[in-house]
Amino acid sequence: MGKSHDGKSKLSLTMYHPHKCALVSLVFIFTGVAVAVGQNVQKLSLGEQSIFEASKTNQKIVVDGKLNEEVWQRTEARTLDYFYRIEQQDDEQKTTFRMLWDEQNIYLFYQMEDKFLTVRETRRDGEPYLDDCAEIFFITAPDSLDTHFGYELNLNKASNDFIYFNRYYKGKDVVYKTFNPEFKVEITYDGTINDNSDIDKGWTMEMAIPISNFGELGEIEPIQKGTHWAILAVRQDRNDLNGNRRSTSTLFPIYDISKNVHQANRFGLVEFIE
Repeated sequence: MGKSHDGKSKLSLTMYHPHKCALVSLVFIFTGVAVAVGQNVQKLSLGEQSIFEASKTNQKIVVDGKLNEEVWQRTEARTLDYFYRIEQQDDEQKTTFRMLWDEQNIYLFYQMEDKFLTVRETRRDGEPYLDDCAEIFFITAPDSLDTHFGYELNLNKASNDFIYFNRYYKGKDVVYKTFNPEFKVEITYDGTINDNSDIDKGWTMEMAIPISNFGELGEIEPIQKGTHWAILAVRQDRNDLNGNRRSTSTLFPIYDISKNVHQANRFGLVEFIE
């Protein structure tokens, strides 16, 4: 038995490439899942949070961890201003998040100030969220809060990617861990990793996620001008070399960090614009 994001027990998993058939995927869920605590049921309150805007790009995006393309400066840049588990002064560090799209991909860019670059995990589907880690969750049909897609990556580019089912059985959540999609990612950093004897400046993460990844369970809301999905961008900030203590910041506010960050009713909307 391992541990889920919030420290609860989870089942061991068998790694394989998932089939594309939604019915077959649902059968496989029973053999490759992790169990977590269910969240309170509440509809997404769309009027509570300002909509995040993702601009369409006609430029080719080179995934290199750098803001070289001019279009990155024209899309919305929003900081993750909601902080949790703050115990020390250096736990509250700035993160700026951007998103672009075209017909093939969704592009993400995280800029993170970080005085202490810290990372340990190297495995896929391990625990990168216990390190310096950037995360993104998507609900492709924002009127449905039962399922979201997740990508979590640390400084080593070790990814934990999954499909998360809220309140799947008897109020418990289930994580489909054998979802191992293809995507591009690159990291840059300015500092020394796992060396707290000096002060680092920070790191960046850039991703290109194929839109086709989100068809794993069936039809999705297609991306075009005016489409709305629900998302949550998250940063885990680890400053200690030992232990698992880290702070968390989010793009939209969540109810109670003790439950975990997978409270889908607290996600916000992204609007795809041109």
